[in-house]
Amino acid sequence: MPNHFMPMRLNIFPYIFLISACGQAVSGTTETYSGTPNHKDSTVTTELVKAIQPPAPYDSLLLIKTEELSAAPGTKSVLFNSNSSKLYAMNLEGMSIFEFDQATRKVERVFKFKPTKGTGWNYAKNRPIPSFEEKPVEGCLSHNNEILWVSLHNADGIVPVFLGSNGKNKSGAAITDAAYKRVYVSNFLTNTKDSMMVPLIKTGKTPKIISRTSDDKYLLVSNWHSHSISILQTDTANAPFASVIKEIPVTTIPRGIAVDDKMQKSYVAQMGGAEITVIDHNGWQAEAPVQVSKNPRHIVLDTSGRIFVSYNALNSIACINASSGKTLFGAKTGGQPRTIILSKNFRFVFVTCYSGDLVQVFKIYADRFEKIADLPCKGSPVGVDIYEDNKVLEAWVCKYTTGNISVMTFRKQ
Repeated sequence: MPNHFMPMRLNIFPYIFLISACGQAVSGTTETYSGTPNHKDSTVTTELVKAIQPPAPYDSLLLIKTEELSAAPGTKSVLFNSNSSKLYAMNLEGMSIFEFDQATRKVERVFKFKPTKGTGWNYAKNRPIPSFEEKPVEGCLSHNNEILWVSLHNADGIVPVFLGSNGKNKSGAAITDAAYKRVYVSNFLTNTKDSMMVPLIKTGKTPKIISRTSDDKYLLVSNWHSHSISILQTDTANAPFASVIKEIPVTTIPRGIAVDDKMQKSYVAQMGGAEITVIDHNGWQAEAPVQVSKNPRHIVLDTSGRIFVSYNALNSIACINASSGKTLFGAKTGGQPRTIILSKNFRFVFVTCYSGDLVQVFKIYADRFEKIADLPCKGSPVGVDIYEDNKVLEAWVCKYTTGNISVMTFRKQ
């Protein structure tokens, strides 16, 4: 397998089982975009949200180019909206959120938090450090892309950012107390600047992943230092628009969350241990955990009852039967696999390898992974999300130490 970017064909053979419903250049092409575009004659309109249709069948991919987009320091995670027209980058060290347009690659809006003093955490030395509260970690979109829920690393809570009406806070109130955070909004489509106040909803200490149920009624938040999962009920008509209804304690550090709406269960990776917590949505009770290997970090579900997990310390990924808890198969990865994501047809898994400076692509068979590509990605890749249409697949990968995003484009064939 080549260790440099060359056009390569990624072959996928048909499954033998059914799935139910539920920076270096490529070919000498590198494009760099600034984070402050100028769209003088554009106007802002409210996006009509469309559900993503299943992609047309394809059995191979051809890697054709990589583009480098500027974000901000410490980009931690990326998230597409429901029709993949906009991507949101949570910039931890930049204390900001960038809104990218998928088609133009341009930054259309920047949401910049006003910093206030707080206490952070040095993960290398395992000790607290002076920092700021307003450091975005992860995001979750709900209510037809109206609300972007963002976890703030050092604020012990999450905030709802309303994305319509130039990001105005829905309450419209001029609130200045400590329960709210000020956000400055730069709109490059209209060349305007504004600000808003967003409510801080207290969860646990050092919130990380935010996930939602498909009906948008509930949010789940993993709290790193509290060793807990916060369950919130949403209420978009009244500030602060969500409230904690239950705290579920866990035995160690939680991180990744995957929600199975069909089975009314959620799965939470216990990164500090060797198990996956199972939560029953009926009463929000923890069930018997799934015993797994050490240091599970991120988890995703397909639609056939399988969990895919990255093991940060073991440099590996695995596929697990959610019902039985049995590990079906696994594969070695580059150093410190972080975020994993499945293609829309559930036949590829993309893995960001933080210390390996790699994005790896694996083909999923019924009984094994097969590594298809090692894609160099300098800058500590951590988050990834995927755009697909009937012709191309794009992996948008954020890199923590360089604060930019690599867009890897594959042609479907």
